[in-house]
Amino acid sequence: EGAHDDGAGVVQSIEALAMFKKLGVKPKHSIRAVAFMNEENGLGGGKAYGKEAEVKKLKHIAAIETDAGGFTPRGFGVDTTAGMYQTVSNWLPLFKPYFITYINQGGGGADIGPLEKQGVPCIGYEPDGQRYFDIHHTADDTFDKVNKRELELGAAAIGSLMYLIDKYR
Repeated sequence: EGAHDDGAGVVQSIEALAMFKKLGVKPKHSIRAVAFMNEENGLGGGKAYGKEAEVKKLKHIAAIETDAGGFTPRGFGVDTTAGMYQTVSNWLPLFKPYFITYINQGGGGADIGPLEKQGVPCIGYEPDGQRYFDIHHTADDTFDKVNKRELELGAAAIGSLMYLIDKYR
């Protein structure tokens, strides 16, 4: 089923946008949830999106990838492009009360790599990975292994970071 890899990331991305809508948040920038395909076999989706962005000269202020399962949020990995790491690391005190305890330098993910090559700051959502490789790429990666509360917490963390980037970048 691919529930954690990468159904959880797709759901978190959609839920983050749904939260904006439900709360009446009107972003200053366009925000997209993109579900890439073919990461495991050549990155076809990420490459196609990157090429389309380049051809259409789309301006991205950041790209966030969630591809490490729907577990409890722990932090973000943020690259240094355009000063994004410094900006996001300044927001760590806002996340700490929710047990998101780190913002590490270096981040992104395979699918958003083509955007990074275009100078887009890339961020990787990092949940608690202690159980990820118990199910990663196995027949046990099923929806019954996804904890609804952990999935929601991840969506909230991602949505919060999206909000801050939209508001302050």
